[in-house]
Amino acid sequence: MSDFDSNPFADPELSHPFQDPSVTQVRQAAPPGLEEYNPFADAKPAPAGMAPKTTAPATNTQPAIMKPTEEPPAYSQSQAQEQTRGAAELLKRQEELERKAAELDRREREMQSLSASGGRKNNWPPLPENLPVGPCFYHDITVDIPVEFQKTVKIMYYLWMFHTGTLLANLVGCLAWFCVDPSRGVDFGLSILWFLLFTPCSFVCWYRPLYGAFRSDSSFRFFVFFFVYICQFGIYVLQCIGITGWGASGWISALTALNTSIPVGIIMILIAALFTSLAVLSLIMFKKVHATYRTTGASFERAQQEFATGVMSNKTVQTAAANAATRAAQGTFKEQI
Repeated sequence: MSDFDSNPFADPELSHPFQDPSVTQVRQAAPPGLEEYNPFADAKPAPAGMAPKTTAPATNTQPAIMKPTEEPPAYSQSQAQEQTRGAAELLKRQEELERKAAELDRREREMQSLSASGGRKNNWPPLPENLPVGPCFYHDITVDIPVEFQKTVKIMYYLWMFHTGTLLANLVGCLAWFCVDPSRGVDFGLSILWFLLFTPCSFVCWYRPLYGAFRSDSSFRFFVFFFVYICQFGIYVLQCIGITGWGASGWISALTALNTSIPVGIIMILIAALFTSLAVLSLIMFKKVHATYRTTGASFERAQQEFATGVMSNKTVQTAAANAATRAAQGTFKEQI
């Protein structure tokens, strides 16, 4: 049976597959002891001539992270300050817009109430109703003056009241000086004159122009205030000095009164301190009003335009100009005849 199973045409050298030359070469090149290696046996020292076992390299279990080629710019402190400043500026603008909107709404309601009640009525100075003379001006800072300028106008109004109180105190001091020294009648008389003259004139000549300038944003009224208030500051300085015979309880008059009566001299020293503080406060407020004026957009050219417009719209000026033009035309007509 074996003769029938054999292949008569097969090569006897190739009957065994491991007799291939390539396989035989690999078996001869294999390291000794490889056939005797048992992977399931306990770890024992390898016999002589056996190749040592090789260990696999340790693997890193951390996830792979790609590093950026360029580092992001550092968040500097200056950028944070700029962002904070920008946010603060935006909040400030928003508050200013909301305040202006509230101011416009309040003025609109005020105008509606005034139109319903028949218009504004003068309320200053606050006089009793049984007097034959009534108030001369309408004065309401919360209604007429914008919100951002109300504080300045209120301070100027309180400064005018302080000015009036100082003049009244000066009258009392000069009266006390006249009582202890009869030769000081001139100072007492001039102190009465200054009180009666400067109290209404200061209100009309520099406070009302300032009030109207902030109310209507008038450049012309600002210039009127600056001119008159500079003169007023000069008067404060003279009153603070207190030259004898000028009706002011300044430092010179107070030191002179100390030689006659110490109590009267002390009273006049206090009044001189009031004049000094009044002069200092006036200078401070003058600078503050001037700084505010520069932020309102007012200018000398606008003041000229407002003055020209106001003069030409005045009925008295218009009547005088019409009469002058009529007389000139009549004179020319007569000359031609």
